[in-house]
Amino acid sequence: MANAPKIVLPHGGYRKLIVYRKSDVIYQGTVAFCRRFLPAHGDRTVDQMTQAARSCKQNIAEGSAASGTSKETEIKLTNVARATLDELIEDYLDWLKTHNSAEWPADDARRVAVRDYARENADWADWQEFFETRPAETVANLMLTLCHQTRYLLDKMIATQEEEFKKFGGVRERMHAARTATRGEEWDKSVYSRLETATTSEDLAAIAAEIKQKVEQTVWSIKRKKGWA
Repeated sequence: MANAPKIVLPHGGYRKLIVYRKSDVIYQGTVAFCRRFLPAHGDRTVDQMTQAARSCKQNIAEGSAASGTSKETEIKLTNVARATLDELIEDYLDWLKTHNSAEWPADDARRVAVRDYARENADWADWQEFFETRPAETVANLMLTLCHQTRYLLDKMIATQEEEFKKFGGVRERMHAARTATRGEEWDKSVYSRLETATTSEDLAAIAAEIKQKVEQTVWSIKRKKGWA
């Protein structure tokens, strides 16, 4: 059974992921932005933005936890994280537009500097001072740059998860493979060893016929999987 496929794959450890750590900065930064620059009451945008930022972070965490048994769920939740990040980007762009401001162009020196800083700094402690002290337009653009970078990482993560799904399949497939491998070992150990226990030629012929039948079934199964049958 040592060679049987694993049913529950390695999972968790999301707190160490760069993409999760950046999503936490996005959530904490959004809370700070809303507290500093949006009305404390009567503005639904506050709830929408904080919920979108939190949803991104939480779905990355939940997807990582679910990946051990369901790659399908992991992919779904990671896509939800990406979708809520898109929603948050739109909220920040809307805020800039309604305040006669604009997103920094991709080649703007300020945006380039933020991208460079973000590559080496992915924790809230690295960003808190900026979000707590800079003016609103700057904070919004800091956040947009972080969001774009995190969305790129999520796209890469989704591509990797899709490849892992193709390789490992779903939990039902892994359970079937594990059972098949286990049955194969039991067969090797029991059926072949029974040849030596035969007391008559008829017993030996019966055991040999059983082995032959199992081999033929296995060969047919392999042919079918490979498209040769």
